[in-house]
Amino acid sequence: MGINQNVLGLVFASIHDEAIFDLTKNRTMGSVPFGGRYRLIDFPLSNFVNSGISQVGVITKSNYGSLLDHVGSGREWDLARKKGGLHLLPPYSHTSSTIYHGKMDALGNIWSFVEHSNADYVVLSDCNIITNIDYRPAVEAHIQAGADITAIYAKGSYDHTKGTAATIFGIGGDGFVNDVMINPPMTGSCNLGLDMYIMSRDFLRRIVKESISRNRTSLRKDILLDRNAGYRILAFEHEKYYAKIDSLASYFAANLALLDTEKRNALFAKNAPIFTKTKDNAPVHFGLESHIKNSLIADGCVIEGKVENCVLFRGVRIGKGSMVRDSIITQAGIIGERCSIRNVITDKNVIVADERVLTGSAGYPLFIGKGAEI
Repeated sequence: MGINQNVLGLVFASIHDEAIFDLTKNRTMGSVPFGGRYRLIDFPLSNFVNSGISQVGVITKSNYGSLLDHVGSGREWDLARKKGGLHLLPPYSHTSSTIYHGKMDALGNIWSFVEHSNADYVVLSDCNIITNIDYRPAVEAHIQAGADITAIYAKGSYDHTKGTAATIFGIGGDGFVNDVMINPPMTGSCNLGLDMYIMSRDFLRRIVKESISRNRTSLRKDILLDRNAGYRILAFEHEKYYAKIDSLASYFAANLALLDTEKRNALFAKNAPIFTKTKDNAPVHFGLESHIKNSLIADGCVIEGKVENCVLFRGVRIGKGSMVRDSIITQAGIIGERCSIRNVITDKNVIVADERVLTGSAGYPLFIGKGAEI
């Protein structure tokens, strides 16, 4: 894996916090737990590193204490470097001490960091897309096409009745975007934007300065939708597996999708691993009466009951006689004895007492907040 010193990666760790407010009430989007042992920010960071990008900035906003604790110096991603490496960037506006509004305001705030990098190109990514992507072909296509912006998209379905945010692209025969729609009143298959963009540093500097001078803060609304600007926006299709986190239900579905071997192998490819903070935990302990079926069990768990179609994070305990199905139990969750749990998401350090019955549905999982005792 060669190191691409000409490309800077920028991660927006907090842009979609409101989409899953239950989980981001006490943390930022980037530090939301996923898949038994990961955080959402692990995916964009790993994608950058696996693409040879060794200069990465993480733009924070609020509730980022757990994010700082998780990424640390960036050692787990091989980003603890004297040259380049990982940089955590402040949340405050360039004009005052208030928190920024929108991506363009955020970029204006941290522009000195971008300016002092040695990058010719910049890749922007959010934390709400779970995927494994190599940016090198997209950067090469961007350069060869002479595009102003390259927008990475995937074929997907959109349903406006669910009220989720989406950027939909119309693409011409030349591969360039000829229409942009934000949250359109439509349902069906479409070219769904993945909130990943590639631009040259010079072009990005120009639109950031113009946006600041005109008090324009949104990349989607003020840049992509600006037909009069005449920007050349190249569409680059990402054909591999992805999941978009834009609601509690989609978060629930994306976790349980990892139980599908094909999707799991596509996401956690051997030649492009997803890195995360390592912890020293004991192996899983299975009791004599335990029964496990089609589940992901992280290290440090103690299973005395039955678990089916679940994702259990580190340090979870399932009591004797309990049945946990179709659920996500995050770090250090404790399920007592003789409980019945189905379609439930528990945040960190939740304690469920003996003989409790908790039930949600696949479309509307029951969520139990951090540190709750039931």
